[in-house]
Amino acid sequence: MHWKLLTYPEIQALDRATTIPILPVGAVEAHGPHLPLCTDDLISEAMAESTCRQLQDHGLQGVILPTWSFTPAGFARQFPGTLSFSPATTAAMVQDLGNHLQAMGWTQLAIANSHFDPTHLASLQAALQNAPLPIAFPDMTRGKNARRLTAEFQSGACHAGQYETSIVLACHPQLVKNHNLPEVTHSLVEAIAQGKSNFAEAGGPQAYFGSPAQASAEEGLQTIHELGKILLEAILSRRQ
Repeated sequence: MHWKLLTYPEIQALDRATTIPILPVGAVEAHGPHLPLCTDDLISEAMAESTCRQLQDHGLQGVILPTWSFTPAGFARQFPGTLSFSPATTAAMVQDLGNHLQAMGWTQLAIANSHFDPTHLASLQAALQNAPLPIAFPDMTRGKNARRLTAEFQSGACHAGQYETSIVLACHPQLVKNHNLPEVTHSLVEAIAQGKSNFAEAGGPQAYFGSPAQASAEEGLQTIHELGKILLEAILSRRQ
């Protein structure tokens, strides 16, 4: 159920009360020498698709909006290919989208986000403050959600490492280059807390953290299901 692949009569026919528009949010930024720049997009899309499958068990369905990739990506700005936009751009886009959906009769929006640049997360939180309709947005960096994900994710040494490489191996294996790379143990979370402002300063000179060599499609499939479940639960809680 991808919004952009439907015709306008098909969109019009969707039940606004039982169909939830889901916005995948990613970024265009360096993800090591082995993953594509759109890695966050791919993860968010996989999360949204997993949520759609799980919504069916609750008498609901999802429709996946076009992926939003133009977000703040300052930590990767020194790497070729990265496109970084102002926080105001993302905040305004989410608010405008909410206004437009509400005008069309939709009653809820869900955000599947897998881009964790702190400036980007702040822009999403700012958008929620003035949202015209309920938005389900589980922040995966928060304790209760993070604890449901992999050990590498929880360590903070996680960007294009085992966690993200596993997900791309599960859904788009042809896009993964040689990922037999040495482990980078520096915690990106700790680096952010220390005031570091880019991947190189944080100890990731090749724009990755963690252990991509340990990635597997099996882990990726499990993670995708859990991400979908977390977003599902956020959607259901906003409907109560």
